[in-house]
Amino acid sequence: MKGRGYITQISFDGYGVLDLQKPVHVPFTVIGDLVEVRKTFRRFGRYIAREFEIIEESHLRQRPRCSHFERCGGCFWQHIKYQEQLNLKNELFRKATGIEAPIKGSPKIWGFRNISNFIVSTRGIGFKQRESQNVVEVKECPIFSNKTSKFLLTLKKFMKEERLMPWDSKQKFGEIHYLSVREGKFTGDIMVNMIAHIKEVPSSFIDYFDFAGSIYWSFKDDSKDDPRGTPVLVGGSPYIREKIGDVMYLIHPNSFFQTNSYATRLLLKAVWDFIEGESVFDLYAGVGTFGIYLAKRGLRVEGIEINSLAVEIANKNAEINGVDARFSVGDVKDVEIGDYDTVIVDPPRKGLKEAVKLIAKSKVNNLIYISCNPQAFVRDYKHLRETYEIEDAVLIDMFPHTSHIEAVIKLKLK
Repeated sequence: MKGRGYITQISFDGYGVLDLQKPVHVPFTVIGDLVEVRKTFRRFGRYIAREFEIIEESHLRQRPRCSHFERCGGCFWQHIKYQEQLNLKNELFRKATGIEAPIKGSPKIWGFRNISNFIVSTRGIGFKQRESQNVVEVKECPIFSNKTSKFLLTLKKFMKEERLMPWDSKQKFGEIHYLSVREGKFTGDIMVNMIAHIKEVPSSFIDYFDFAGSIYWSFKDDSKDDPRGTPVLVGGSPYIREKIGDVMYLIHPNSFFQTNSYATRLLLKAVWDFIEGESVFDLYAGVGTFGIYLAKRGLRVEGIEINSLAVEIANKNAEINGVDARFSVGDVKDVEIGDYDTVIVDPPRKGLKEAVKLIAKSKVNNLIYISCNPQAFVRDYKHLRETYEIEDAVLIDMFPHTSHIEAVIKLKLK
């Protein structure tokens, strides 16, 4: 499909939309760009521009900071001025949910990510392209760390000395598949986790990565293209620390923690502002990110989480912070929600799924829903709306330079 015209809207996943015979999704554009599309391809039932030219630039544009922008698939909106990114996210959320909510920008829009997973492949070391399995070789990542080049150079030297082969995704062969690096933005702690298809750890591994306070080697026994393996501590501490406000958190290579340490403080404050009463049940508790923060403010907190490792860390976090919070292993859809003043749910991107009926039946007076996926919230709210009404909401930009947004939504029992 070919044609020329102005970008008139932005899709929920961040593409500029050009109305030709049918809508064409044009990457790395923004409302007001005049675009000529020369070639498209179909993916998941829609047309995406493969070859195009920006004839006239929108006033919403800025110069991207990263040299890999438009090739790496990590950032999609570096070409858009930050305030306009916030405006677009606010509008996309309103369109998806019907909710008018204020938005709070990230305190930092560069160097904010506390984790990065670098793909190690025969096609390069870096990140995947958008809508592609191709790997873009990177030298920098300004949204992650100013030490990125050091991490990657060290990896290459280590692999060269030990004659370790990168992963070949077609042949399903190779030894090193991912390098995962975590940084404590407020503590300076660094964790290195090598995801490999061999169990034996080369003796030089610790020497090369001696700048990290926690060093792991994770054996990966499958060919899935993800940064997961069975981690073994080979050097330093089993955890790194991150401090958000007055709370210290322990982080393990296989535990989830919010990726933007700076905006996490805003997220925690938003949840605190919506709390009612003195007792809280924290569903999908993870490592206790919300529960520990609330307990630090004098609330009685109980949490449930299906991941036993996360529960172990959550209870350690409660101990090191000296708070009244208790976490246990369990599946949300099977728990009994007792007499709590507030229930918090922070489900995965797919939403509450079967647990939504349980929560609706619980009839807790105050429900706080934390959502990273507006469409999933809308699906869940269809089951909750007979029992609950939306009282308030706030948006937190945890993911600058992308179309993603985190929402904190307060639901009250009717």
